Amino acid sequence: MIKSILKGMVIGIANIIPGVSGGTMMVSMGIYDKLIHCITHLFKEFKKSVLFLLPIGIGMVIAIAGSSFGLTYLFEHFPIQTNLLFIGLILGGLPAIWKNVGGKKIKVGHIIAGLLFFVMVVGLAAVGETEGASADLSLNAGTVLQLFVVGIVAAATMVIPGVSGSMMLMLMGFYHPVLNAVKDFFTALASMDMDGILAGCGILVPFGLGVVAGVFAIAKLVEFIFERFPLYAYWAIIGLIVSSPIAILLMGSFPAVTVLSAVTGVLCLAVGIGIAMKLGE
Repeated sequence: MIKSILKGMVIGIANIIPGVSGGTMMVSMGIYDKLIHCITHLFKEFKKSVLFLLPIGIGMVIAIAGSSFGLTYLFEHFPIQTNLLFIGLILGGLPAIWKNVGGKKIKVGHIIAGLLFFVMVVGLAAVGETEGASADLSLNAGTVLQLFVVGIVAAATMVIPGVSGSMMLMLMGFYHPVLNAVKDFFTALASMDMDGILAGCGILVPFGLGVVAGVFAIAKLVEFIFERFPLYAYWAIIGLIVSSPIAILLMGSFPAVTVLSAVTGVLCLAVGIGIAMKLGE
């Protein structure tokens, strides 16, 4: 239970950092296949699926609520260490993925699948350096529909390993408005400010419903691919994992490197790798 909550917290934090993929974190911790299965078989295997998904969901909510306040501070004051920690969390999942392809015949198609997804992630990160104009979240019917559609797009990209849902939100101009809405909602909730709570619900409920719809839609597609083309899927994921650190470095903003920041950064990288390997056991 505690381990599943911790895994959910890692996924939740990853999903709100532009350039970091929550799907990649799921793969790194060895829960991607099972999570997709539980989502697509939620109603057929309700009890089993809920018992698996609930603690992960709790961890994600805790992480997103806390991260919406703390991540800004960490990235402003310790950008090198924070980014290297997440790079470590990603790279630490490679041994678990390699077990699925190691010892099996490598085909040209497998290499092409890995290279295609490698290029896709790096390309998206390079384009994503320019953020779209922030969206206006004035509450009306049009905004509610827009938030629902944006939630679907964000969820679909969050589930796919190597693709950053937050980066897509940033490109669409919804990253900071949605993140601020999360911060304002929990601030209002802590002080029992009903007007603030209702205003937050007006933004987060349609967005959240879109996220749920997007997750269910993409999970079906992912399950089909893993059932029919498992080796191609795993090689594509390897391409995504290898490219994700490059995407993080492209999306990040870094100060001049000092001896102290280099040493602590390498330590954070090692800690991240260790955590990912431990959670993936």
